[in-house]
Amino acid sequence: MYKHIFGPVPSRRLGMSLGVDLVPHKVCSLDCVYCECGKTRKLTTERKEYVLLKKIKEELNNFFSQKDIEEPDYITLSGNGEPTLNIKLGEVISFLKEIKPHIPVAVLTNGTLLWRKDVQEELSQADLVIPSLDAAIDMDYIAINRPASDISLDKYIKGIIDFSHKFKGKIWMEILIIPGYNDSEKNILKLKEVLWKIKAEKIQLNTLDRPGTVEDLRPASMPELKHILSVWNLPNAEIISAVPSRTKIKAYRKDTENAILETISRRPCTTDDLAKILNLNIKDLNKYLGVLDAEGKITTVKQERGFFYKLKF
Repeated sequence: MYKHIFGPVPSRRLGMSLGVDLVPHKVCSLDCVYCECGKTRKLTTERKEYVLLKKIKEELNNFFSQKDIEEPDYITLSGNGEPTLNIKLGEVISFLKEIKPHIPVAVLTNGTLLWRKDVQEELSQADLVIPSLDAAIDMDYIAINRPASDISLDKYIKGIIDFSHKFKGKIWMEILIIPGYNDSEKNILKLKEVLWKIKAEKIQLNTLDRPGTVEDLRPASMPELKHILSVWNLPNAEIISAVPSRTKIKAYRKDTENAILETISRRPCTTDDLAKILNLNIKDLNKYLGVLDAEGKITTVKQERGFFYKLKF
């Protein structure tokens, strides 16, 4: 079991993806209400070597030295926090390009540090960058993303726009809608204005997939998402495909799914419980929970210690 890499896992957008965690759980510049990794434990914009480059290289070398592995479609820098906070980000991408130049590198980022010239330069080596932007008005931004105090929305948006016009690779923007938080007509129209300025190959509209960090969140319905698309009228905008399509990806393991079902059939468990019992990375685990939830096999109940998964009868 590796500490800093996970998978390959079935991804809705990237096929079979090998994940690389560049920060511990959960170091981030935002504390989003919908985050599937849980509440942010260290809210910061400080860049430093949160995970040692040496350790990441050791695990990657070990993984790719195995004779029976199937190479992933992507190597994805993401995981349990904000990857651009790791000051060795550029060196990790350089190393990946050195050892596996034919495998594209994707970076999943909340986009809050894209205004920084050092981050822009380091990301220039990546093949695909997927930033997120959920709000374009301050009230909704603070409500849904709960940012570190030194990240103004203006700086955040300008950074994404600036980066998108410099970056030579692909950019897929992700906007996640939570009804009651960022689905107001004012925010949707302001997002449209901003998105027209961002040079992106795709604008991907998403909604809640797993329980968030606060109670009573609900996913946007398909009609609600389609309405937003119609308001935007952007040629490159799309709704991200449904979760069950992950089961069609060759990396999806039925034995992992069965192990989850067998475990919660004995007693309800949180994601942290399941990760420890099954020795799985939380990001990896959430891919399977998303499928099981979408298929109606599991449900969640809120208790004092958090959301517990149990079989749905």
